[in-house]
Amino acid sequence: MLFRSIADTACFPYGERSAAEVEARSHALTARLIAEGCDLVVVACNTASSAALERLRAEFASTPIVGMEPPLKPAVERTRTKRVAVLATPGTVSGERLARLRDAHGGDVDVVTLAMPGLADLVEGGEVDGTRVESMLRGALDAAGEGVDEVALGCTHYGFLRPVLEAMVGEHVEVLDAADAVARRVHHQLKAHDIDVPEGEAVAVCADATGRIEAFRETVERLRSAHALLPPIEFGAGGERGTA
Repeated sequence: MLFRSIADTACFPYGERSAAEVEARSHALTARLIAEGCDLVVVACNTASSAALERLRAEFASTPIVGMEPPLKPAVERTRTKRVAVLATPGTVSGERLARLRDAHGGDVDVVTLAMPGLADLVEGGEVDGTRVESMLRGALDAAGEGVDEVALGCTHYGFLRPVLEAMVGEHVEVLDAADAVARRVHHQLKAHDIDVPEGEAVAVCADATGRIEAFRETVERLRSAHALLPPIEFGAGGERGTA
């Protein structure tokens, strides 16, 4: 089985771009992956899922498409204080998907949504701890106020910050990442569509980028140096290749 990914580094970060632009980029990249033979697509970005998931599922109906969304529902289910916080990009915070999640699952819980402009950029640059990251996270926690006992991470990049955030909030606050839920959903969809996944050692991901591939490679190496858990990766040629 072939595992492919495309990082839209030419237009990163999505969180501060318009929904229309993110939707167009997501559509073009999804079309490219499917044209290259992908049987299932994961939209591994909360902002892109908010802007484009419904259109992608409608236009590529024969291909299962799994999206990302902040783990607000489990945060609401687990809170004891009835107060939870969601950390996300500005695009996700202002998007309809998070608003629908809040309406559907918020109930009587006080849901504090916090836009984090620039935080994903730090992670992309390999900063997953240190003064700048901790200062930004501390500012968000202070803005959330007292009583929060569940913190939902609403950006794929923020998962790399989970260790430092857990150290900051202590044992009485749970930090939730959507990665495990997405992995379970992918596994379910693979079985439902009779898509075989080989067992055994991890298979390398063929990773491409819309920007300079060397810059993307350097980003990955910085994350590895920061002890991020990443699969084996084989890098492509890079460049737009008609995806704009």
